[in-house]
Amino acid sequence: MSTKINFIDLFSGCGGLSEGFKLSGKYNMLAAVEWEKPQVRTLIHRLETKWRYSDAKNRVLHFDIQRFDDLTTGWADDPVFGSHDGLDRIVGEQNVDLIIGGPPCQAYSLAGRIRDGNGMREDYRNYLFESYMKVVRHYRPKLFVFENVPGILSAAPGGVPVPQLIAEEIERSGYHVVDDFRKYAQVDMTEYGVPQKRKRIIIVGIRKDLVSDPELTLENFYTKVLTKYKTSQKTVKDAIGDLPPLYPLSNDLINVKGRQSHSSDNEIPNHIPRYHSERDINIFRFLTSDIESGRLAYVSSAKLKELYTEWTGKTSNVHKYYVLRWNETSNTIPAHLYKDGLRHIHPDPKQARSITVREAARLQTFPDDFEFICSAGDNYKMIGNAVPPLFSEKLSKAILDLKLF
Repeated sequence: MSTKINFIDLFSGCGGLSEGFKLSGKYNMLAAVEWEKPQVRTLIHRLETKWRYSDAKNRVLHFDIQRFDDLTTGWADDPVFGSHDGLDRIVGEQNVDLIIGGPPCQAYSLAGRIRDGNGMREDYRNYLFESYMKVVRHYRPKLFVFENVPGILSAAPGGVPVPQLIAEEIERSGYHVVDDFRKYAQVDMTEYGVPQKRKRIIIVGIRKDLVSDPELTLENFYTKVLTKYKTSQKTVKDAIGDLPPLYPLSNDLINVKGRQSHSSDNEIPNHIPRYHSERDINIFRFLTSDIESGRLAYVSSAKLKELYTEWTGKTSNVHKYYVLRWNETSNTIPAHLYKDGLRHIHPDPKQARSITVREAARLQTFPDDFEFICSAGDNYKMIGNAVPPLFSEKLSKAILDLKLF
């Protein structure tokens, strides 16, 4: 293949999905659109330092995709988003072969709907796929990839199921997606070497004029093409077991260093632990020792809630703690990790801490040379929201196997 496949990444975040496509060596990112500034900064940095895009600041559009006309034709002197010539100027006479991306998932997530008093029925994020499809209709790529959380299958803002809304919008746009998302499009990423429990809906849309039977083509893609890239399950130890340990400091050193509770003397980018109080360090040590010793007295939700009340004097309807197991996959790395790490405790009792940004990135299969350059909170959030690049790379190769380019 002499010419690379051109794609646009919408809702790009820090670039987890597009990273995998670039890693395959067969794709060229024309542009990316993202409206959160830390993610934009991180993606630009990656494009400049790893992929040598000299015009990365122009290719990554910091903008609101809902403003479609401005997005495509340009905008000037916006108080938040500055100025840009727009997507059309970047694309020029080039073909847009593929569009990838996934709208923010909070409005589709079961956790988000539980926390919101109105079940997120009125959340604007329920309808961002419409903005996504406007861009698809504008550039008419051969394929698009739409990624989201399994909660999308049960979301029904306004009483209409989201899968129905999506399928109708896509069909009107001249594309076809598989008829049964639950049966075909739900992907367990642990089956593709991601060392983390992470199920996602991967919706591939195909332009109807390209194949005689798009439904059969897509069913074959999910059941025979993509599945060729499955591999053996990876564990927490596989992912982070070789990283330098980070031990609690003595009280004297904590007093000297201020908001630093653990050692951080290593050369691994982003491998710096959060600050933890003495109480939390003791809880982490207690819980990890319980598992390492084989006692397993504090692994049930009831016992963990009991422990939380005993140590903090507070009560909670959900258990606050979870220790990663060396020989299992991790629990899901969520965007919520930016708020606290109590449900992502490192397995080593001697380290008695939650996972670092680098460890979260490894569990999401980001390469070690992928640098997260913003605050720790922003870094955790963008990692949790990302598509694991390892899976994305396999997806990009499976798409090539369709032989539509």
